[in-house]
Amino acid sequence: MAKIKLTKGELKQQRDALKQFQRYLPTLQLKKQQLQLEILHQENLLEQKIKQEELKRHAVLSWAGLLAEAPEELKSWIKIKEVFTESRNIAGVDIRVFLRAEFDPVEYDLFLTPLWVDVGVEALCALLSLAAEISVIEEGAKRLRAELRLTSQRVNLFEKVKIPEAEEAIRLIKIYIGDQMANAVGRCKIAKRKIEESLYVEALA
Repeated sequence: MAKIKLTKGELKQQRDALKQFQRYLPTLQLKKQQLQLEILHQENLLEQKIKQEELKRHAVLSWAGLLAEAPEELKSWIKIKEVFTESRNIAGVDIRVFLRAEFDPVEYDLFLTPLWVDVGVEALCALLSLAAEISVIEEGAKRLRAELRLTSQRVNLFEKVKIPEAEEAIRLIKIYIGDQMANAVGRCKIAKRKIEESLYVEALA
């Protein structure tokens, strides 16, 4: 704890600081709880999406060998053109929420390509879309965890350092001021007694 001045002015400053810490701490604790709940939600959502991706990947693998029959340009054209997201604020943290993925149009001759190509393109697009969604969720969870670490540090700072320091400073200042007042009263009594003794001596003279 930094050196404190044992004065009434310092006592007021420490009391004001303590009130601010005690008023701000519940807000930080609430933010911490909100972040913890949202991180749990994001982790559950991520787990669901990863399972969906695995299922789709297994489904694709069952006919992946047929891709050898597909035109080369078809395989290179199945790629994401743009990922659409919207912003969402969680306890003061802005994260992206996945909406959809848009793909470059895949053009091919219906007469020259196998019948399964349409289904294959749709399955691959769904798989790539899921991968994009997982990436967005992971990014949001990472930001939330970083904010949670910072918020937890602030909660600990207030609970374990700032509030105890202010309370201890107030206690020390009050003890010092109390002692000073007691000493002042003692000095006044001594001075009063001396004056009374002096007056008594004068009256006898």
